[in-house]
Amino acid sequence: MRILIYGGGAVGLGVASCLLRSGCEVDLITRRETVDALGVDGLVRTGLFGEFHAGPETFGAHTSLTELATGGHHFVLVCTKSFDSAAVAQDLADDKDFAASDGKIVLFQNGWGNAELFARHFAMQRIYSARVITGFHRHRPNEVEVTVHADAIHVGSLYDAELPALSELCRAIREGGIPCETTSEIARDLWAKMLYNCALNPLGAILRVPYGALAAQGSTRVLMNSIIDEVFRVMKAAGYRTHWETPEGFVRAFYEQLVPDTAEHESSMLQDILASKRTEIDALNGAVIRLADEAALAVPHNRAVYNLIKFVESTY
Repeated sequence: MRILIYGGGAVGLGVASCLLRSGCEVDLITRRETVDALGVDGLVRTGLFGEFHAGPETFGAHTSLTELATGGHHFVLVCTKSFDSAAVAQDLADDKDFAASDGKIVLFQNGWGNAELFARHFAMQRIYSARVITGFHRHRPNEVEVTVHADAIHVGSLYDAELPALSELCRAIREGGIPCETTSEIARDLWAKMLYNCALNPLGAILRVPYGALAAQGSTRVLMNSIIDEVFRVMKAAGYRTHWETPEGFVRAFYEQLVPDTAEHESSMLQDILASKRTEIDALNGAVIRLADEAALAVPHNRAVYNLIKFVESTY
């Protein structure tokens, strides 16, 4: 099975390590610094699921699609930040080999709205989404650590595409060390992650604390509860559901299980701010705001944290 991973950040390298370990033929599209490091020392994975090293001769690492010798990839796993989705979709659409193939696109990205951008260029039956609630941290350009794992990677379609097409991909990721399975409820999974991330990520990034610290204080609980309530109302207005019927049900699971399981985790948004990088706030609370505007709903708490993150970004 030939797989192209578009994006060599922490998630991209983490998933690539699984696929290489299970014997897949893997190419990565990533930045020059990462390509150079991978070309010298290969790919290194450490952390919860054990250590793994793939030598530089066992995979391809490139800075653009034009460097690929041949096409024919069965899957493209998009592991870039959400704000790059439009550019990646266009790049893949411009690649004649991939555009003319029946290769599947799987979006390993945060937030809501990524699939819509790819659907502008590709048939919906080729587009799948993944929900990832495994934490990855990249210590060096070619080294990734699995820091936290809350549940299996779930892969499915927002457009009712056939799930059996994903079976071999999920098997390869599982055999490579990280649990992975298909689901017919990917929209519910993605909205559950939206509820979790919209409540935790911006506040954790603004206050520069891990998830557990936010849940430990009444002052931040009040804010998170309000954000969750707003996201829930927007989700329902947009015609979606998640695994909890009410915000109160989610809040109970949030404080009793979800946050305790990831209490020490620092969000990727915090990591981006510490590195003076652009965050994914537009695909998280920003997406909630856009949907709220369409439904004429007020979401003041989501707007507040959104604007605070935008201010922080402006100070770089």
